[in-house]
Amino acid sequence: MANGEAVLQAILARRSIRRFRPDPLPREMVEKLLDAAMAAPSGNNVRPWHFVVVQDAGRRRQLSQVHRWAYMVAEAPLAIAVCADASSTEFWLDDCSAATENILIAAQALGLGGVWIGIHQSAQYQEQVRQALGIPSRYTVHCLLAIGYPAEQKPPHGRHDPAKVHWETW
Repeated sequence: MANGEAVLQAILARRSIRRFRPDPLPREMVEKLLDAAMAAPSGNNVRPWHFVVVQDAGRRRQLSQVHRWAYMVAEAPLAIAVCADASSTEFWLDDCSAATENILIAAQALGLGGVWIGIHQSAQYQEQVRQALGIPSRYTVHCLLAIGYPAEQKPPHGRHDPAKVHWETW
């Protein structure tokens, strides 16, 4: 399979994984995920992102309490808080979203699973994550990622919907 096909397969196979095996991730693998994140496009190359890597079980348990859809962070051996200096660019949300998706695709390609947990939509969620991780108040918490070796298997679910595609004009 050509490299391009392997990348496409990783994108198409990526699913939200919410159950994880307890096996810790080697640091080299975590570094690869961060490399993928920082390879994301960034408006005017501002690169407003910052990443807090969390492997400590107590901190992950605390993060899992932020809201009802964060429960899987306690089980995952790795959590990453994606943050931004939102004052540095009006494109911080786009940039952090691209970095987040790169992490999830890289995780899939490395045999890992992950799930994106929205945080930036709520000032309360952001403050809870800031408190748990010591993030300075000037940074916006974009999301949390729970990552690890999957303890569940989900088949690709081909979501191509021709009704959502408009050629040349609407």
